[in-house]
Amino acid sequence: MTIKVGDKVPTGKFAVMTDDGPGEATSDELFNGKKVVLFAVPGAFTPTCSQAHLPGYVVAVDELKAKGVDTVACLSVNDVFVVDAWAKSQNAEHLTMLADGSAEYVTALGLTLDLTARGLGIRSDRFAMVVDNGVVTHLAQEEPGKLEVSKAEAILEVL
Repeated sequence: MTIKVGDKVPTGKFAVMTDDGPGEATSDELFNGKKVVLFAVPGAFTPTCSQAHLPGYVVAVDELKAKGVDTVACLSVNDVFVVDAWAKSQNAEHLTMLADGSAEYVTALGLTLDLTARGLGIRSDRFAMVVDNGVVTHLAQEEPGKLEVSKAEAILEVL
């Protein structure tokens, strides 16, 4: 079942890169007591994700925070090393970059995208959500091949 507005986000864990190497962050650490914009991409280094989706949030992070957002987080179904390299290549180190290498968290959200036929396996659907203290207050899930409702500019409009 797909998460919806009013639902509490599921508990889970993410891989993150720390100064000491790969680490872990929990959904409780990410969401509890905070207003978070979480956006997800099908894959690091893929065309739309690298040319438009992530760069939009890199540019808009200060505007989002000025509207009361504590954390802007990007979720990708890739390993933590790939996500870290992607963040560095996109100047996105000031965002919270989350690796969901086995798609466990996006599966719990009900927001997976099956790209097995293209050799890419199970990925995250392209989406963005606003989460206030662990509760989804806005969810924008893209139609296949689109980048409209989950881009940074669209999320700024709903804050």
